[in-house]
Amino acid sequence: MRRFFCFFALTVAAILAGCGKPDFSDAEKKMIASLALNTLPALKPDTTNRFADVPAAAALGSTLFFDVGMSRDGTVSCSTCHKIDRQFQDDLPQAVGVGRTNRRTMPLAGVARDPWFFWDGRRDSLWAQALTPLENPLEQAGNRTGYAHYMKTRFGERYERIFGPLPDLSAIPPNASPLGSDAERAAWNAMSGAQRDAVNRVYANIGKAIAAFERSIEPSPTRFDRFALDLATGAEPKGDAAFSQEEILGLKLFIGKANCVTCHNGPRFSDNGFHNTGVPPVAGLPADRGRVDAVAQVEADPFDCFGAYRDGDASACGELRFMVKDAPELVRAYKTPSLRGAATRPPYMHAGQFSSLDEVVAHYAKAAGSVEGTSEIHPLELSDRERAALVAFLKTLSE
Repeated sequence: MRRFFCFFALTVAAILAGCGKPDFSDAEKKMIASLALNTLPALKPDTTNRFADVPAAAALGSTLFFDVGMSRDGTVSCSTCHKIDRQFQDDLPQAVGVGRTNRRTMPLAGVARDPWFFWDGRRDSLWAQALTPLENPLEQAGNRTGYAHYMKTRFGERYERIFGPLPDLSAIPPNASPLGSDAERAAWNAMSGAQRDAVNRVYANIGKAIAAFERSIEPSPTRFDRFALDLATGAEPKGDAAFSQEEILGLKLFIGKANCVTCHNGPRFSDNGFHNTGVPPVAGLPADRGRVDAVAQVEADPFDCFGAYRDGDASACGELRFMVKDAPELVRAYKTPSLRGAATRPPYMHAGQFSSLDEVVAHYAKAAGSVEGTSEIHPLELSDRERAALVAFLKTLSE
């Protein structure tokens, strides 16, 4: 009897010891390995911005990123919404600059790897994106000639060491812009073509400097990455790399039954695409149709890849050249956000529609129809346990 008891105790102990040991098929292991951060390729050069990897440009861009002088009223900077201690976002359902916008601030980790920018992809380069909030009346609300004068007054020597001589701004009005108030637009239109071009080049270089800084912001490894590395090498996960049974179930659901990996794939957990997933509009906000309305904005942007302010040649403009311009699936389609760090930055979706990951998972499980266009998602038969497991797994991308 004593021998039987000892054998039984050892057997139970062995079973319990193996409870947390992951059991995945070869196909699942391959998929999990493809999501790990160690598979993230080196950042490609941005040939449209020849200053993208110039340290002095990045240093100036960092200064501009945190400078509240880069706004109409001297109270707002890029970092007002992209807070350095909050994954470069602000925890608000809609960003607040000079005024309140209609969309959620996106985090910046790995942003230089995106082919399109903003929730709707209305800009096609990181440096063109950086310019947009500067003149947006709800964000930094400045104007183009005002920024040129500000650069010359405050950063003239630094600017010229990087980009070359500033143009003569003595005859340039202090406040003029093609996008500003009636008075600012009139002042812009009264300028000569050569003057407007000179100001646009200074303005483009401001964006290129900020983009050079933002290229340095990359995602950090998490518990998931340590788990995935151990799984790939055959090592038994230990410490915080060891997943609970709930987290393992959540991961299996993520790459399997729940189909999350269809859009949230690759080491940044994003396909960089645009999808209508039936996210409801927010009452009181302006109509927002997503990607379908952004196409015209990309094409009208003088700083897009086909414009005069791009460095390099047009071979870098493949995304813009082959952009889908008119298709039903663009209606209310928004960019797939990266899920890295998502658990610690509610609320969620393009206008903060959901306050928790539980609400997000419930939305995808229910798969309500879209108010316009057609949602790509379909109802999922997920139990309460499975929903909780998905949320538990998502938290491993933030720890």
